[in-house]
Amino acid sequence: MISIDDSLKALEAFILASIPLARAMDLRIAGFDGECLRLDAPLKPNINDKGCAFGGSLAAVMTMACWTLVEATLRRRGDDCDVFVADSSIRYLAPVWGDLHAEARLAPGADWSTFFTTLDARGRARGDFTYVVPGDDGKPAASLEARFVAKRRA
Repeated sequence: MISIDDSLKALEAFILASIPLARAMDLRIAGFDGECLRLDAPLKPNINDKGCAFGGSLAAVMTMACWTLVEATLRRRGDDCDVFVADSSIRYLAPVWGDLHAEARLAPGADWSTFFTTLDARGRARGDFTYVVPGDDGKPAASLEARFVAKRRA
């Protein structure tokens, strides 16, 4: 995972300025290598009454990480698009007792070339993405499978 460059710092600033929930959760882009994006959030503003991560915070961080992966990839290519989550499925498998760290990536079998070929031809494309929050035992504590849509701005 590479460090944060100026374009990612600008994207993070945009997210924090535009999405109040991201600001309240203290979300941060922790790295991006062109294929995988890491988004982190501290436990303290995302804690529940039991002392572990709030399920809604896990859902939000996973959704925003996949959205940020799509947005960062589009921006690096020079595409000006609106990005929307079309559908998602979340599994909560174990409590998260520490800070939230995980990586968003394309789902197995999905590829950027198909996504961009479709976007170039139709002005709209969709892609499938996954996000996993690792647990203490190395197994996933939570996971998200989602479909996002990018639509060129007119």
